[in-house]
Amino acid sequence: MSMQLREGKQQQQGGLAGVWRDRIAAGELGLLPVMLALVVIWIIFQSVNSHFLSGRNMSNLILQIAEIGMLGIGETFILLLGEIDLSIAAVSGVAAAVLVLMSGAHVNPWLCILAAVVVGAVIGVFQGFWVTIIGVPAFIVTLAGSLGYQGILLAFLGNTGTVPIFNQTLLNIAASYVPGWLGWALVVVAVAGYAAGLIGIQQGRRKRNLSAMSARSMTWRLVLLGVVSVVVVGALNSYRGVPVAGLILLVFVVLFAYITQATVFGRHIYAVGGNKEAARRAGINIRSIRVIVFTLSGVMGAIGGIIGASRLGSASPASGGGDLLLDSIAAAVIGGTSLFGGRGSVWNALAGALVIGSVENGMDLLSAPSSTKYIVEGGILLIAVTIDTMTRNRRKVVGR
Repeated sequence: MSMQLREGKQQQQGGLAGVWRDRIAAGELGLLPVMLALVVIWIIFQSVNSHFLSGRNMSNLILQIAEIGMLGIGETFILLLGEIDLSIAAVSGVAAAVLVLMSGAHVNPWLCILAAVVVGAVIGVFQGFWVTIIGVPAFIVTLAGSLGYQGILLAFLGNTGTVPIFNQTLLNIAASYVPGWLGWALVVVAVAGYAAGLIGIQQGRRKRNLSAMSARSMTWRLVLLGVVSVVVVGALNSYRGVPVAGLILLVFVVLFAYITQATVFGRHIYAVGGNKEAARRAGINIRSIRVIVFTLSGVMGAIGGIIGASRLGSASPASGGGDLLLDSIAAAVIGGTSLFGGRGSVWNALAGALVIGSVENGMDLLSAPSSTKYIVEGGILLIAVTIDTMTRNRRKVVGR
């Protein structure tokens, strides 16, 4: 029995609870595990430090995850193909260097941003060509790229060290906040937009004679989104408002979520990642899809580097280094994107970045040693991959 028929039957017999029982039994967990984990993490850290959920700390958390989230989006696209990008953090470092060096030469800040993004796109095209046309595994190409781009970064900044940003426009990317009234307006727009999207999806499913979500289920989703949005914006407005960097991240998440879920290009990405041979037989241009996805990954790496440089107010030979690569991969995987390709969502990157950022932020508030932080993050990543593997095996059992 297909998933659509099972959902329809459960909705008739057991309502929303029946649908969730059916999805869990079939391994269709979606964002449920990571959202539950996020709630548990927040409860634990709030119980040991009452400042964790304060407006100021929530604002800092959003700024911390903005760069990771951008890189996580790029990594999600690559993982949907069943590949991996080990160079995305190094790309962000090169883009940050281009940004600050051009800014130091008094180039228009918007041209600096454009140049940094173009650098990321060029790197993405290069890697996509090497993987797709030459046929070298993505693991090797991006690993070599990571080493090479770090060398380029050192060539750019090695003699000068840390280069500060003096242009206020570039600094304001991570230092600006949305006014309180606009934050509340965004809540209304978000809920109304989500409602319109749900209605459109359900109408489309009915036209194709597929099972549609019940009105009660849609209502619960809208209520949950509204409550969470009001709480988050209220907390942020108690400090300085919604950070612009966080809003930029959310815009990219919504944009790419629409592209992947509601366009032919998005469906082709899932098809190629799910079964490359079947996609080829269906007439999908696999080569172009792969090159475009690697290009998107490079672009998102560059945008993440721009935000990171703005937040730190500088770029240095250490830009794009440290835990950034592992955090970006972990954000996508912990959020629920499958390592095996063909399953996942851009929303997973945002959810995973929140988990990673919350753990790091909470540990910092507790002044926990780095050893504890690494152990906790490693354990969370292992659990996420284990859930992904078990879910995949469960789908095989039920014949999906």
